[in-house]
Amino acid sequence: MSRNSLEGQVAVVTGAARGVGELLARKLSARGAKVALVGLEPDELKAVSGRLHTESAHWHADVTDHVAMAAVAQEVKAHFGKVDIVVANAGVASGGPFTDSDPEAWRRVIEVNLVGGAVTARAFLPVLMESRGYFLQIASLAAITPAPMMSAYCASKSGVEAFAYCLRAEVGYKGVRVGVGYLSWTDTDMVRGADEDEVMRELRQRLPWPANRTYPLGPAVDRIVAGIERRSSHVYAQWWLRGMQSVRGYLPTLIGTVGQREMRRFEPRLAGVGRGLVGAGGAADEKARTERY
Repeated sequence: MSRNSLEGQVAVVTGAARGVGELLARKLSARGAKVALVGLEPDELKAVSGRLHTESAHWHADVTDHVAMAAVAQEVKAHFGKVDIVVANAGVASGGPFTDSDPEAWRRVIEVNLVGGAVTARAFLPVLMESRGYFLQIASLAAITPAPMMSAYCASKSGVEAFAYCLRAEVGYKGVRVGVGYLSWTDTDMVRGADEDEVMRELRQRLPWPANRTYPLGPAVDRIVAGIERRSSHVYAQWWLRGMQSVRGYLPTLIGTVGQREMRRFEPRLAGVGRGLVGAGGAADEKARTERY
């Protein structure tokens, strides 16, 4: 597909305070897009906004809050006059055995990643219909490949993938294109936070190549930007992820077999695996919820 110029386009990025969202905002701005930043860390969002090349503004909001996100959508439209692109990027993660997981942390992963994506879409679809714009839902390799010790994250990312597919059929005839973005392990606070747990780090290192690597953030985000420019249905942040689509039907059986062997190997050490949300983004989410309640 041909690329569309981002010059003068208005892009909304959730989870924009750090990681993929922060760098994506900078790269979109470098290509001429005006950027609305949404997230839970107002000071960080303000700092990101100050580093952008084009007009920008930031909104402090929880993507799971219907009322707050509806207000953000109205304010972004009022501020910039339109919205052309929305990237539902906000996400958190937790790891460890499901039976020993913290119920609140497990549920929060589903709420932020899956419900938050849907709330973001519900809030911004009316303005995207006006502009015949593009909605990109960030998913993950976890949507393609189920994995032990990642039940909440895999469930949430499988869910957002399915949600985006449903949405594509519903709004495509109204001129809104819907894409799904896939990333493998990418060098972000979330992945570094997960790697702080020795068991989770070793389990990941035992995955087959190329899934056992951590990939640099810059090239991954460059691929996402190229996908946005093309309004792509599927955006792959690492080159090999496209090939995973052709074999995904075989993966649950394979992982179910190999995963049992790995869990048996690590069972004596599982009690020490962390139970909460990982990384700086997870800490920010927990802090925001604590302050709210």
